[in-house]
Amino acid sequence: MEVVKKELELASIGRVKELEPMSQHTTIKIGGPADLFVEPSSIANLLKTMEIINGHHVPWRVVGRGSNLLVSDKGINGVVIKLGQGLDELKIDDTEVTAGGGQSLISLATTISRGGLKGFEFAGGIPGSVGGAVYMNAGAHGSDISKILKKAHILFEDGKMEWLTNEELEYSYRTSILQKKRPGIVLEAVFQLQHGNREEITKELQKNKDYRKETQPWNFPCAGSIFRNPLPNYAGRLVESAGLKGHQIGGAQISEMHGNFIVNTGNATAEDVLALIQHVKDTISSLYDIRMETEVEIVGRN
Repeated sequence: MEVVKKELELASIGRVKELEPMSQHTTIKIGGPADLFVEPSSIANLLKTMEIINGHHVPWRVVGRGSNLLVSDKGINGVVIKLGQGLDELKIDDTEVTAGGGQSLISLATTISRGGLKGFEFAGGIPGSVGGAVYMNAGAHGSDISKILKKAHILFEDGKMEWLTNEELEYSYRTSILQKKRPGIVLEAVFQLQHGNREEITKELQKNKDYRKETQPWNFPCAGSIFRNPLPNYAGRLVESAGLKGHQIGGAQISEMHGNFIVNTGNATAEDVLALIQHVKDTISSLYDIRMETEVEIVGRN
């Protein structure tokens, strides 16, 4: 790994750190060290990074703003690539919006609404990045990324780049082709929106933000929704009806505010969270014969 670190530093690709605690890069504030942590300063430097990493056959993974992510207490093997500054550009051309993979979803939704463009209001309060949102088809309030995405610029594992259309991304509930069939990094996304009444749009966006503040525990470190909704049921309602709200293992607690959130009360470990997830799965299965699946991505050393 030292050789990889030196090559990345010589290539001046951006920030390079050894044994960076992932707890500093996840919204739940949990996670052991990454062997190597890299934050490329541009798409060109991301391409250089991938060339060096693949040349040494080193495992890698990408993170954005660290929501919807649980990292093992033992950390992550190989290289963690963070998409942030340098990959957060924004271009608005009439009703077409192009945003970098590292762009904040909340910031983007706010900028778009102020410009009188309609279609992104559902994202008010979603604490992720554009790349992560495109990758997992993030959504809320009856809409999701698949409703507004035109195409996305993807860097694949073999170093090739390609624009994939909405149809080619094979979207379904919180899922895209990028998660299993064709793993890749979202460099840019192009959204097709509509002109609308700016006052009405900003009002709707604020309503969605306020709803999240009132119903979800973002005053505590958390990873967002833990479970996928086993439709037609809702994960939070099942957890609540099972009497599990407030249940705690170690420093991890099922939120008193929302049953589909696990919060870090201050000293939670990934093991605490995993134990709590398993307890919920076992309880819901026993009571309702429903199989709960995690929405949060669980990564790192076992």
